[in-house]
Amino acid sequence: MKKNVLILCTGNSCRSIMAEALINAKMGDCVTAQSSGVKASGAVNPHAKELLQSKGYWRDSYHSKVIETVLDTPFDLVITVCDHAKETCPMFPKAIKTIHMGFDDPSGKEVNEYEKTLDLIEAELLPIVKKELC
Repeated sequence: MKKNVLILCTGNSCRSIMAEALINAKMGDCVTAQSSGVKASGAVNPHAKELLQSKGYWRDSYHSKVIETVLDTPFDLVITVCDHAKETCPMFPKAIKTIHMGFDDPSGKEVNEYEKTLDLIEAELLPIVKKELC
């Protein structure tokens, strides 16, 4: 049975969506990723979306969503990807383990910063998900 991982950040518009898309694209055989925001912005960052589309990772089901929509999901792992989410992360009644791995937010920076963030997430976060869940 597939394991569930939640990627959590503040706005759920960039880093967490990138991580969700990467995990689902590269590790979909053993893990299902979802993402959410402590204070969801309600919109996906257009640069992040464009980058994910160009790599073939984008799914139309991806959107910025508030944390309440996923609180009842039994997650095997919850990963916070920004310091604010780590500090304000609610206790997930059904989460087995929570870990923090911070990534700088590329929002508002040069477009090439988004690619750097995506590469970092792939290099640093995916091996941990694999080790923990696959």
